[in-house]
Order: sequence, then structure tokens, then C-alpha cells
Amino acid sequence: MKCIKCGNNTYESTTSEAIELENGVLVIRNIPCYKCEFCDEIHFTGDVVKQLEKIIMQAKQRMEQISVVDFSKVLTAA
Repeated sequence: MKCIKCGNNTYESTTSEAIELENGVLVIRNIPCYKCEFCDEIHFTGDVVKQLEKIIMQAKQRMEQISVVDFSKVLTAA
């Protein structure tokens, strides 16, 4: 896969994201992604984006202050 930003090669990796929601902060760890070897831009596949959207929607309903979710564990439980 080529980087959308600079056009160089990417490699498979994982990343973490912190998302500020109305009622707190959601941290999602171990998200599969592609990272650019040149500019460090991160790209997600469509399937990963769909799963992230589900995680965020569930967190909005249950969250109080802060939640930390491991993407790989949510994916295996689904």
C-alpha cells in the first residue's frame, strides 16, 4: 500500500488513538494500521474504520470519564 499523503511505501503496524467525546475521553489501543515509512502518516482500512465507529458509538452510551479499549480484544469478541 502506498501512502496517501506522500506516495511512499507503508508497512503494517498498530497505533493508539485518544478521542475526546462529550462525556469523557476514549483511548483505543492496538488499532491495526498502515504507517508510512517516510512521513509516518497513518492509514486505516475500511474494515478498521467500521469497527472504530462501532467502538466509539458503544463508548458514547456507556462512558463516564475515561475509557481504554484494546481494539484487538474487541475484534475477537465481536
